[in-house]
Amino acid sequence: MRVWLSVILAWLLAFEASALQPEALVTAAREQVGVTLSYDPAYRRLSYPGGDVPLSTGVCTDVLIRALRQQGLDLQEAVHRDMRAHFNLYPKHWGLSRPDSNIDHRRVPNLMTWFKRQGWALPLSQDAGTYRPGDIVTWDLGRGLTHIGIVSDRRADNGVPLVLHNIGRGTREEDILFGFSITGHYRFPES
Repeated sequence: MRVWLSVILAWLLAFEASALQPEALVTAAREQVGVTLSYDPAYRRLSYPGGDVPLSTGVCTDVLIRALRQQGLDLQEAVHRDMRAHFNLYPKHWGLSRPDSNIDHRRVPNLMTWFKRQGWALPLSQDAGTYRPGDIVTWDLGRGLTHIGIVSDRRADNGVPLVLHNIGRGTREEDILFGFSITGHYRFPES
């Protein structure tokens, strides 16, 4: 019975992902600009599923989490379910012995693992033309810090796509795509 439930849940998550619209992801992220005004990485207990920190604050992952929820994909639930079933495949940076639905989905390395497991990973590139609106990008900021953002449908004067993200001053749309070392490039599977 448990195997069937895992198969059904995997199918439902794949169905949800195939229904995602990149343009809607960009719009939902952009709606956070001017609303999410600060950055707060504090650990918080969250309701499950659908838990969130106050909309006025958050971290880089919260921009993506909120935007995907508007399309029906709850990363808190999806990542937690996958980590419960495949905990050994996820990073061990935090010394946890089991998944934690309060924080796991808010950690960039966990999201990178989940995206790869869903078949969303693309090759890394320094060519601006390979990045489409709604793509998800991760970076290494140095000193063990990671970051995540959503590629915008707007471009800088130099033609490089802008990125919707929160790197410490609230959700913004900025020219940072090639500002740091890119570690991941992800896109919803084509339906």
